[in-house]
Amino acid sequence: MEFDGGDASQITREIETLKATRTDIDSRISALETQLHEINLSHEKNAVLNDGSCPPISTVVSGFGHELSSDMIYRYSRHLLLPSFGVQGQSNLLKSSIVVVGAGGLGSPALLYLAACGVGRLGIVDHDVVELNNMHRQIIHTEQYIGQPKVKSAAAACRSVNSSIKIVEHTEALRTSNALEILGQYDIVVDATDNAPSRYMISDCCVVLRKPLVSGAALGLEGQLTVYNYNGGPCYRCLFPTPPPSTACQRCADSGVLGVVPGVIGCLQALEAIKIASAVGEPLSGRMLLLDALSARIRIAQTLLDLCQRTKPTNEFGEPLTCRTDEECLLVTICGTPQTESLLTAAKGWLWIPLIYAYPLSKNQ
Repeated sequence: MEFDGGDASQITREIETLKATRTDIDSRISALETQLHEINLSHEKNAVLNDGSCPPISTVVSGFGHELSSDMIYRYSRHLLLPSFGVQGQSNLLKSSIVVVGAGGLGSPALLYLAACGVGRLGIVDHDVVELNNMHRQIIHTEQYIGQPKVKSAAAACRSVNSSIKIVEHTEALRTSNALEILGQYDIVVDATDNAPSRYMISDCCVVLRKPLVSGAALGLEGQLTVYNYNGGPCYRCLFPTPPPSTACQRCADSGVLGVVPGVIGCLQALEAIKIASAVGEPLSGRMLLLDALSARIRIAQTLLDLCQRTKPTNEFGEPLTCRTDEECLLVTICGTPQTESLLTAAKGWLWIPLIYAYPLSKNQ
């Protein structure tokens, strides 16, 4: 049977239409399954037994301030067996909220593991769409979502892994006009972006909002990981007070990256976020993990707090400036970029910031 060019074009269009329809149906099914699960849990919690029997096994109250259903106990049973994590750690995780900024190479594994491990509310922020050249490293996305928003694709994948948690989609770019509002809705922020301006803005927001920030980076065959602004610990500007020239900043699109490298760092970001949310272990605050994939070496850099104290800028009186917060005021060490100034102007509606130390940038910066 012969087909002409018109038949092939028509078939191709029909295939694309069916794929788009299938994607929409899958997303809708995932959303409805999540709603149904929440309704069932609500009914179980509110059910009143009239026969005087014990509560059903589907709702288990430990008496220690946490509550796990039978489904949760079965789903997270391997977590509950860990002496250092257990029921309390899982309960803390289920009550937590985490936002991941960037659903790319770093955000993909981080989102999947945070969803699978049971973060109560998981936010996804990204304005980009899925492309074919994302496939080798951004494992949360599939070919059927090419051309569609990354947030939509990532949310569908997270719901397919764990329909019992709440997924919040922010299909927009994180800007100075909306950053405080979005990040302020969550307990922990995971920075999975790949550019310096976003890193500075996110760090500044976390200082203003007093949120811990899990930051990761990957380029070529190397990766970095640390936790900023945790319990008064150093922030991004403690390590990098002044933004580098744009010519010194490399991105994966320019220099390339081996797909598995951001995968490793993204998994470690999820681990650090889980440790903070569940209140277990020692977060990577004041230290930086450095990965050299080519030589298979991982090392921990010198304590960032020491570096911060040695390089911290001072005011005109020789007094050190700080990004730490206290009950009376918030001192923010910033560079006088329009972006940061705009951010801090918006922040005044959130917290009282009586003093802002600005350092003008050179023309090259």
